[in-house]
Amino acid sequence: MRRIHPTPLGRYTAALATLTLLILTGACANTPAPAPAPSASAGAESAGSGPGTGPTGFAEAVEQGSVAVDGGTIHYTRAGSGPPLLLLHGWPETSYAWHKTMPDLANSYTVIALDLPGLGESSVPAGGYDKASTARRVHEAVQRLGYREIMILAHDLGGIVGFTYARDFPTEVTRLAVLESPLPGPTSDKLNQFTWHILFNSTPAPIPEQLIDDEDVPTYLGMFFEGSVSPADREPYYRAYADPTRRHAGYEYYRALRADAADIQRNGASKRLAMPVLAVGAARSLGGLVAESYRPVANDVREASAPDSAHFIPEENPRFVIDCARLFFTPGHTGPTPPRPELAGCAG
Repeated sequence: MRRIHPTPLGRYTAALATLTLLILTGACANTPAPAPAPSASAGAESAGSGPGTGPTGFAEAVEQGSVAVDGGTIHYTRAGSGPPLLLLHGWPETSYAWHKTMPDLANSYTVIALDLPGLGESSVPAGGYDKASTARRVHEAVQRLGYREIMILAHDLGGIVGFTYARDFPTEVTRLAVLESPLPGPTSDKLNQFTWHILFNSTPAPIPEQLIDDEDVPTYLGMFFEGSVSPADREPYYRAYADPTRRHAGYEYYRALRADAADIQRNGASKRLAMPVLAVGAARSLGGLVAESYRPVANDVREASAPDSAHFIPEENPRFVIDCARLFFTPGHTGPTPPRPELAGCAG
């Protein structure tokens, strides 16, 4: 089998270093007064900064490390100051998915980007890939990092984790925003009509594991990224999923979707979300399907559509994500002047 070898991250670091300088000098407007960062709790191990699959390129402006949770460790990247904002990525990505949005968001919030268990630089647990178990692990990581109340911004499968986190720890989540992340259940049949990968990834082991080999990773993942994610920005994901144990972890998240749907249906009426939920679909992808899936399980659902974007909104239209997040996570924030029409649904 041909192995995929890491390549230098220098071309990403140079661009993000400029954004880091803006963070350090406070050059961006609309920056709230800094809030003191919580001290690291027991179980949190700082690894400083350096290359990896997370949102690299901040140099000394960020902290990277791992925290111990049930079943292993979760890798985190943390930057900025202000109210804590948890960033959760989806498949087939890692926390690197936030590399275009995290530097700017760090001017307004303490942003904490996690690699989901089994993916990126987090360890691979033996089981527990249903989203309720994953949310408990993420919650444990957040607690060990010193936070008791957070906001969540999540994409793709990370959105289901974020929803379950908010449902199971409702007093600890003030706002939830999900991008291109419909909940499993009635919407699943609609998704399966125009994409086959959900059923393929959900196929029992070891069929996907044996059909997608190391050398097939750029071909398979590249199919999803084509026209959306630049060739250079795909490389960290190719490296991350070159490890067969992490590809297996990714498939396990899909194999758990049936159990996730049953869990949501079982608890939907009794555990409706009370906090505001922003459901964002992409204009060239899921559109209103995201908000449609959340209305049966949440009391306050705001709907927005990301223009000029397909599925990978944080990388295709980072400006929209940044401006929309500021409007939603900072009620009363006026945003750009004049406000763009596509941001109307983001206003908090």
